[in-house]
Amino acid sequence: MSAARTEITRTETKILSMGPQHPSMHGVLRLELTLDGEVIAKVRPDIGFLHRGLEKMGENRTYAQFVPYPDRLDYVASFSNNLAYCEAVEKLAGIEVPRRAKWLRVLFLELQRIASHLVWLGTFALDLGAWTVFLYCFREREIILDLFEMATGARLTYSWNRIGGLAKDLPEGFARACQEFLELMPARIQEYDGLFSGNRILRARLEGVGLLPPEVGISYGASGPTLRGSGVDYDVRRVEPFEAYSEIDFNVATSPLCDCYGRYLVRIEEMRQSLRIIRQVLEGLPEGEVMAKVPRTLRPPAAEAYAHVESPRGDFGVYLVSDGGDRPLRVRLRAPSFCNLAAIEEMAKGAKVADIVAIVGSIDIVLGEIDR
Repeated sequence: MSAARTEITRTETKILSMGPQHPSMHGVLRLELTLDGEVIAKVRPDIGFLHRGLEKMGENRTYAQFVPYPDRLDYVASFSNNLAYCEAVEKLAGIEVPRRAKWLRVLFLELQRIASHLVWLGTFALDLGAWTVFLYCFREREIILDLFEMATGARLTYSWNRIGGLAKDLPEGFARACQEFLELMPARIQEYDGLFSGNRILRARLEGVGLLPPEVGISYGASGPTLRGSGVDYDVRRVEPFEAYSEIDFNVATSPLCDCYGRYLVRIEEMRQSLRIIRQVLEGLPEGEVMAKVPRTLRPPAAEAYAHVESPRGDFGVYLVSDGGDRPLRVRLRAPSFCNLAAIEEMAKGAKVADIVAIVGSIDIVLGEIDR
């Protein structure tokens, strides 16, 4: 009888579609999970639901007209996308940006990094069932958005960068308000870390989950906290310093854990380092103009250029080809979230269904730059 039962007992995998409107998905993403019971045998990201043809738009607009469009890629960190595009055009056209503008770009990129990480930390905690951290993170993010609004007039898509510098200089009272934020924030970051890392349930959901060995992360082209959470010391700000980063002292945050918790630790330390950078900028901000002399209609010589920055999600790059006209012949964007998401195939193998929420959250993807 037992032998007969053995013959008819068998297991088979099941396909489960997670998304694209699942509440745990960060954006309009569908994951096709192949399950063996509750264990993930395979995961296939299904993207493209948000595709807008942004690169093709760039090829049908003048260099200046396209400046606001990159803001809509990673809409949680629009300043970094906008900056990379302007840097690429400046390389193509041989435009030298004033020193003060370079320092102010660093200031705003680091404010943007903190604001982006706060959105990530709050929503990540929410994914894992923790409500308080979410409220606290958005409380401090509002202060940063107030600073952005004071300088640019906008709170989400700023378009403050210009080809050759910035739209305008800092308004009166900005430095004082930013200094008050610097005094407030260290204790608040410590508060988040205490609520998060001091919670045994959250730690159990993250430690040893979503393992990404460093060599695997590199092979997928991963970058940012996703790669540095696997111990790889790669940061565009240090490897190929842009703007004023070569004059500023900071540490690159890494973690050898290679799991979801390691990626959390990297972003917490990055916020602390961003405060350190902002403090140096405010103390050493040079005087002068914030905008170079740029022709009203820009026609760079026939050439190609590539510029990349360290966005909150990783290595974001813009490749441009000019044929000597007033608009790019080719626009190509290198989105860090695209490569980071691809690595989920390795991170999720052998994990449970419930773990996929923590893994996706730890990557901190934004579908706006993945689908483009």
